[in-house]
Amino acid sequence: MITELKRGVFWVGAVDWALRHFHGHELSTHRGSAYNAYLITDEKNVLIDTVWAPFQEQLLANIREVIDPAKLDIIIVNHAETDHSGSLPAVMRLAPNATVVVSKRGRESTEGHHHQAWNYKVVQTGDRINIGKRDLVFIEAPMLHWPDNMFTYVAGDNILMSSDAFGQHYATASHFNDEVDQQALFQEALKYYANILTPFSNMVARKIDEVLALKLPVDIIAPSHGIIWRKDPLQIVKKYQEWAAQVPEKSAVIVYDTMWEATRLMAEAIGEGLTEEQVPYKIFYAPVSDRNDVITEIFKTRAVIIGSPTFNQGLLPSIMPLLEDLKGLKFQNKIGGAFGSYGWSGESVKIIQEILANCKIPIVTEGVRAKWQPIAEDLAKCRQFGKTVGQAVKK
Repeated sequence: MITELKRGVFWVGAVDWALRHFHGHELSTHRGSAYNAYLITDEKNVLIDTVWAPFQEQLLANIREVIDPAKLDIIIVNHAETDHSGSLPAVMRLAPNATVVVSKRGRESTEGHHHQAWNYKVVQTGDRINIGKRDLVFIEAPMLHWPDNMFTYVAGDNILMSSDAFGQHYATASHFNDEVDQQALFQEALKYYANILTPFSNMVARKIDEVLALKLPVDIIAPSHGIIWRKDPLQIVKKYQEWAAQVPEKSAVIVYDTMWEATRLMAEAIGEGLTEEQVPYKIFYAPVSDRNDVITEIFKTRAVIIGSPTFNQGLLPSIMPLLEDLKGLKFQNKIGGAFGSYGWSGESVKIIQEILANCKIPIVTEGVRAKWQPIAEDLAKCRQFGKTVGQAVKK
């Protein structure tokens, strides 16, 4: 079912209520998602993005509610990742003479995915295409979140079609931000930013400054996933500015795994030390916690405390993907700590500290270890460790 954003501008995408993992199994999507595609009818008919290939028939049916797909003149690929361009071959079979508009890097990625010799038009920031009553203005947005990303601004209607920026994985019956659960909306927007865009925060901040400097009137921000921002649309831009600055809350996150409860007891004792310093914290048991949700909490917090027993002279396997994420996401303004139990060799704390240091998360104080099950003296050391981290958080 289509939705009209403004007269002659339609949402023609697809809602994926069943989606629970994205980017393969790299990202959890507890609330599903939406693949947003937009149709503009004017002297020239324009489709902005398509949908993931399993939903191509729904896309075509939605377009047919407005026009015959064969009458498409221009197809804009704001980003060629296949959740957005997967249905492009199906659309082009029906509109073989349409011009495919891409950024310079977008041509490379679109051809790389689809291996088709379509009629391409490469655009760059500031380029315009007149389609009748409207001009389409293009703004390159590299690394938000691929090198090929760009925005399409619909002049006159004041709509910024922002590709992956300002989106969320959130399936709802309505498409607009003023018609959905606000807490869920911003939670999903933050999760999207924390898990996907964090490494590019400096570029995000610069691009937002660049776009705002254009002084384009914006009535609607229409991303490629999730909810469309029509009520106070710049509120999500302000949130991105806050998130890009990566100013953490004065709190801590403790993540641990355990074999025989020793590291659990240590984690809880560290939490008691944080409480003594009046520093709020959350504890996550890695094997049963959603890693992307944990990353979202780490994004918000100041202190990251990781615990594992020594296992095969290393760490328990559930901890390693989280540490790999910390390396790739390049979080800023964090401090770190490590703890763990052991029976024989006891390398886990040293390994965690080295990895955190490589992630540019400085270690506040030497990690705490307990041999076998922690005794009262070990737990007292854990509480002191928590207090020391808490004091550093408050500074």
